[in-house]
Amino acid sequence: MKKTSQSTWGGRFSAGPAEAVKAYTESVSFDWRLFNHDIAGSIAHAKGLAKVGLLTRAEVKKIERGLRAIQHEIESGKFKWDFDCEDVHMNIEAALIRKIGAAGKKLHTGRSRNDQIATDIRLWLVAKIRSTNFEIRNLQGALVTLAEKECDTVIPGYTHLQRAQPVLLAHHLLAYVEMLGRDAERFADCAKRANICPLGSGAIAGSTLKLDRAYVAKLLGFAGVTQNSMDAVGDRDFIVEFHATAALTGAHLSRLAEDLILWSSAEFGFITIADAYTTGSSLMPQKKNPDIAELARGKTARLYGNLVQALTLLKSLPLTYNRDLQEDKQPLFKSADVLLSTLHMVAEMMGHIHVNHVKCEAAASDPLMLATDLVDFLVMKGMPFREAHHAVGALVAEVEKTHISLPKLAAKKYGPAAGKVFDVRRALAARTAIGAPSPKNVAAQIKRWKKLLNG
Repeated sequence: MKKTSQSTWGGRFSAGPAEAVKAYTESVSFDWRLFNHDIAGSIAHAKGLAKVGLLTRAEVKKIERGLRAIQHEIESGKFKWDFDCEDVHMNIEAALIRKIGAAGKKLHTGRSRNDQIATDIRLWLVAKIRSTNFEIRNLQGALVTLAEKECDTVIPGYTHLQRAQPVLLAHHLLAYVEMLGRDAERFADCAKRANICPLGSGAIAGSTLKLDRAYVAKLLGFAGVTQNSMDAVGDRDFIVEFHATAALTGAHLSRLAEDLILWSSAEFGFITIADAYTTGSSLMPQKKNPDIAELARGKTARLYGNLVQALTLLKSLPLTYNRDLQEDKQPLFKSADVLLSTLHMVAEMMGHIHVNHVKCEAAASDPLMLATDLVDFLVMKGMPFREAHHAVGALVAEVEKTHISLPKLAAKKYGPAAGKVFDVRRALAARTAIGAPSPKNVAAQIKRWKKLLNG
């Protein structure tokens, strides 16, 4: 067996792990993605060791040059990952020792892989949250752009998937902008708790060496340092928070996708999605399927599953580090990848949607959707709300029985002014309360969001 298979921790062992064990326990096949953050952490750690006199300046320079060379090899695809070295940390350390010799053997002074991986994953996650929030803003921008373009388009609003009241299409789209805004805030909040440096906590109980943890944390851009070494190496709350926020963002993407799927169906016909963002059928030549929206809806299931996996992983896990925590990375990487790609793809698709105004206008002209406005009219005339509600309900029943339109029945029973209630534009203009879909309100919200997103 090669010495590399046990050189990092094998002094206490008379033999290295079996080949099957090495294959079962390795993590480099997926945690290699942390190499940039691992190298950044190692360079900062080396500078921290020099600050307290445990490395010379010359050794630090040698270590940094060696690590930068390894980083270049990895980025260029020339680096050979060795499964005998188990993980990204030991692969990089072994390569460094081969490159620079004795100075490389000093790098791991005062740290453990426990605090090293906790540092790497926090650095990686904070960076990934920045990318995620960029894509969220990009999607919000696409929704606002479409809303501005369709600021005069009226569609039915739905409750229970039944026509309820008319709204501006822009108002409907801006509802998703609001949801995504909350998602971005949650991710930013998650980043605050992730952006705390655990390096220097060691395996469990810190170190007898006089490390300057705050100095190293500052070098890495962390906002502060962890305050309990046991919690520092065992904490994965920030990962669960990311999964939870990703799952909720996925729910919002799924709801948006469902609306697009419904609106693009023949039964609704409100929108047409460009050919480049749809697919066909292998059997039925007439089909045009909203597969991108369907996949966005479907991929949300992955985000939910990864959240449950993360929660289950931590359940009943004793302090501090346990090898179980190796299993935290693959679902995290997958959730981040799925979310980023879905946000990006949905944003692209939103820029290639054609609104079928004739269909929208026809659907929005259903006078029954203004039945509540007639109730309000009667209330303003002095009728108690419950009586007005009952009276209008009786008129709707008469419409269904006689097929006479509601505006005609209302005008006949309550006078010509009641018949004028059933003007969609008038009805929307009257909805002026904060958050309501009057054209004036919607225009103000579009202006507000453009300022927020471009600021």
